[in-house]
Amino acid sequence: MSTTTETAPRAGARVRVQKFGTFLSNMVLPNIGAFIAWGLITALFIETGWVTLVGGWLGYDGGYGFVEKLGAWGSGADGSGIVGPMITYLLPLLIGYTGGRMTYDDNIRGGVVGAIATMGAITGASVPMFLGAMVMGPLGGWSMKKLDAMWAHKIRPGFEMLINNFSAGIWGGFLAIIGFVVAGPFVEAFSNLASKLVDTLVANNLLPLTSLFIEPAKILFLNNAINQGILTPLGTAEAQEAGKSILFLLEANPGPGLGLLLAFSVFGGGIAKASAPGAVVIQFVGGIHEIYFPYVLMKPVLVLAVIAGGMTGVATNVAFDSGLRSPASPGSIIAVWASAPPSSLLGVTVSVLAAAAVSFAVASFLLRIDPTRGEGDLAAATADMEARKGKASIASSTLAGAGARSSGHQGPIHSIVFACDAGMGSSAMGASVLRRKVQGAGFDDVTVVNKAISSLSDEWDLVVTHRDLTTRAEQRTGSALHVSVDNFMNSPRYDEIVELLRSTNAEEGQHAAASPAVPERAAAAGAGSGVATEQSVLAESAILLRGTATNRDEAITEAGELLVRCGAVEADYVPAMHEREKSVSTYMGNLLAIPHGTNEAKSGIHHTAISFVRYPDGLDWNGSQVEFVIGIAGAGDDHMKLLGPIAHTFLDESQVARLREAGTTGDVQAILGRLEP
Repeated sequence: MSTTTETAPRAGARVRVQKFGTFLSNMVLPNIGAFIAWGLITALFIETGWVTLVGGWLGYDGGYGFVEKLGAWGSGADGSGIVGPMITYLLPLLIGYTGGRMTYDDNIRGGVVGAIATMGAITGASVPMFLGAMVMGPLGGWSMKKLDAMWAHKIRPGFEMLINNFSAGIWGGFLAIIGFVVAGPFVEAFSNLASKLVDTLVANNLLPLTSLFIEPAKILFLNNAINQGILTPLGTAEAQEAGKSILFLLEANPGPGLGLLLAFSVFGGGIAKASAPGAVVIQFVGGIHEIYFPYVLMKPVLVLAVIAGGMTGVATNVAFDSGLRSPASPGSIIAVWASAPPSSLLGVTVSVLAAAAVSFAVASFLLRIDPTRGEGDLAAATADMEARKGKASIASSTLAGAGARSSGHQGPIHSIVFACDAGMGSSAMGASVLRRKVQGAGFDDVTVVNKAISSLSDEWDLVVTHRDLTTRAEQRTGSALHVSVDNFMNSPRYDEIVELLRSTNAEEGQHAAASPAVPERAAAAGAGSGVATEQSVLAESAILLRGTATNRDEAITEAGELLVRCGAVEADYVPAMHEREKSVSTYMGNLLAIPHGTNEAKSGIHHTAISFVRYPDGLDWNGSQVEFVIGIAGAGDDHMKLLGPIAHTFLDESQVARLREAGTTGDVQAILGRLEP
């Protein structure tokens, strides 16, 4: 409770900054096409543009006629060029119109009044009025909305158009005057002050230090407030005067993210390493930088890598005196090159490569000294990223599945398969828990089975997998709905599946009232018959009330050696348990892990047995707390008959409490004796 109280204000402040940044970006991003058009025209037709540059290479020294007029340069220019008016009038007016329309609930009247108010700010200053547009545009739309509400439903029929037009004109004219007198001079003074600050940083070689807050701000989705609120307006003003601006590259350089993802591709582990190469393409070519944010959130120390990369990129651009003509959005290498003037192409390219190299070096070092090689809960980090962003990320959905993924399947759901790597332990337990919930909700004719992913065919209505295996399952069952879970015992996805059944199967009358006998039927379905005797399933010698292991791998070995000691398995079965753990975690939830061997290791099982190890102080199992480790060796299909009752035992809080308090091996045998048919 104290933690929540202390962090809430900071979280609230962060959310407010995020919302403010999103508001600013929503005014700028819809008009990026206009920025690109201005940048291309500038790149082609100003005096140092591509047309004159290529002409010089070809030995053409004559006049350029319309080129001079378009770029408004040279003796033939009469000041009527297109470059200046676009940045002075078109771009700010578009931003003002968009902001006014946004604040008036997407009403065109708000956009018109916002544009009128912005025009006053434009003419009241001598610098490009982007900041003024971001103030006057929304102010115009919001205030017009409030005024319209004052006389709503009070205008006589036939006078609506007259009142609406004159009210917008009068109020817009008033705001234009306010913009001319107040907003224009104020924003001009602010822009001049900010420009001097940037010049001071450049003159003292301090500009690279901006990466110390820009790179972490990106991870926290605070970059929009910095980029759209400060860097883009200042950079555009600087580009108008100098033909380029380094400010456009402070946040958009794709090098730091590229280096981080390459380091994961080479030195990472688990799903993070497997997903990193695909993320490289999305980030570097697609320009979606947020694809690498979960990797940093998963291992926060890696923020040092992107900071170092960002500082290197900025320092390189300062050294080469390079910059962009217009914002590079999205931050793709293609957009960066397209926005770079000819004189900056080399410097910009070197800055990207240098940033990537430094970020790669730092991230590689940090990963190599990390015992887990950066292997962590990438899906949880992705969820954390989306929570910080405030919405789901299309790009980051490639990293880890969450929830039900839509597909070609429509209509009622009759068949559900819980799939895992081997189709044994985790999927059998998950299927048992889910089957009980489905039958308990009255869907008796919906089948819930478990299989290995390799044996799946495209015949299932719904496929449930651990989140690390969803992509593989989708490749084999493309027409099914897919649900990803990370907790086999009590995942909230199970309840979502039941609700999904209620909505999809209701029309066919599939939903019947729950029967009080269902739990018994479910338990029977999970337990089956033919399990070996109690002595062979859980021998006294296979119970350890206080384990000595301190980490996951030691706990697997400890549980496996107990199975070897009671004569249930060969010694080679223990390495197979470790091999099984590499494919997907055997953490089940509810403080329980059930390590077991691979399918190939079944030949080393003499008879069905389980081992029980309790860790009163708990131990870390891939980031989750575990107190009970049950090693499983199931001959034939016995593992499926064991896992259902194990699941039901650990879903019962009273039974878990009894196991936690058990003082003798006999107490444990008495509790887990419920496993027997």
